[in-house]
Amino acid sequence: MAFKVGLLGLGTVGTGTAQILLDPAQRHPLVQELEIYRVGVRSPDKTRLVAFSPGVVTTDLEAIVTDPAVEIVVELLGGLEPARSLILKAIANGKHVVTANKAVIARFGEEIFAAATEAGVYVLLEAAVGGGIPVIEPLKQSLCANRIHTLMGIVNGTTNYILTRMQTEGGDFAEILADAQKLGYAEADPTTDVDGFDAADKIAILASLAFGGRIKLPEVYCEGIRQVSAADIAYADKLGFVIKLLAVAKRDTSPGTNLADPPDQLQVRVHPTLIPKTHPLASVNQVYNAILVEGEPIGQVMFFGPGAGAGPTASAVVSDILNIAAILKVGRGAATDGQPPQLDPLLACSHQHYCAIAPMSELVTRFYARFLTQDSSGVIGKLGTCFGNHSVSLESVVQIGLRDNQAEIVVVTHHVREGNFHQALDEIRTFEAVNSVASLLRVL
Repeated sequence: MAFKVGLLGLGTVGTGTAQILLDPAQRHPLVQELEIYRVGVRSPDKTRLVAFSPGVVTTDLEAIVTDPAVEIVVELLGGLEPARSLILKAIANGKHVVTANKAVIARFGEEIFAAATEAGVYVLLEAAVGGGIPVIEPLKQSLCANRIHTLMGIVNGTTNYILTRMQTEGGDFAEILADAQKLGYAEADPTTDVDGFDAADKIAILASLAFGGRIKLPEVYCEGIRQVSAADIAYADKLGFVIKLLAVAKRDTSPGTNLADPPDQLQVRVHPTLIPKTHPLASVNQVYNAILVEGEPIGQVMFFGPGAGAGPTASAVVSDILNIAAILKVGRGAATDGQPPQLDPLLACSHQHYCAIAPMSELVTRFYARFLTQDSSGVIGKLGTCFGNHSVSLESVVQIGLRDNQAEIVVVTHHVREGNFHQALDEIRTFEAVNSVASLLRVL
């Protein structure tokens, strides 16, 4: 007997998912046992790339999540509502859920997973991060024997595409963004991508899985790429770096930390970063994504591939559907004595506590800063003295030349406490000879 799937949304990813399920040849045999029973859409008259039998497509989305025949609900609507409400109603009606909706999971994960645990159903979300890259299930299963120390990656294809073109063409952010919008690589309103919010949603989800605790999204530091200029790209290149929007989740490894203990604090942050050209993430270009996981005893593992698109994302969606179908097929987790079914602890998300997020002022990192100053003697000396007074050690200080009759000075620090660095910058901004801090970026 086929497993009946209720599909919510028939956009790019919904269509890709339907195409896989309707064409099972040469795929896993279990795909043949999946039936698209109902499809929910919001625009009934829109031209579709997939044809369904009469009565399968409906605009009554709630009827799908409450239909007793539907066993697996696949939410591909996007946005916060009605997606959240429909997921919760599906859970309340005993349905397993597959979603690609990172925004809903990042904001309402606590509510959704608590409801799923109580109901004894699964909520799987491989497609929510990294498109077709398998990273969610490896974190839950394949890497679960490891103590994860660091998880970092390029998880937004739009910003990576823009930064790649800025690097290869020497163009500025605004002009490359406008072209990316014309080509369909960036949304008409690119805020979610270019200001880092999409990446913040994704790193919150990954950090929760890697470190076994919930993440409060408002505590994730988020900085986008609007301030990255062609000049910064060029200077980074000369210094041996490329600039990427990096999402980082890292446990506290300050002196005295016992790595065998649960992390007391995590760093969870998104910001543009200078990455050495020799680093594995430096060569990830265009719309591709990559996630680097470091743990003990495995060392480093990197997941690389297409981070979006109909085919890659639908691949991840169907893998989740198959995971649930496999559990249903062998009858694992059956309800007993009126209690909800027992969930596979390697597939379900059942952690309850919140991870403590370290304030950015405590972060120890390297910095790149670019100053526009008056072309006068002694400016570099004053900068060096000020940084020294605030315990900021400088790796290099270079006067590049003149820009609009102003001297341009680029500074790269050793590892410093972020709070100390910003205190030094506050003082430097008061210097009469310093016209502006033109750019400030972190260095990996």
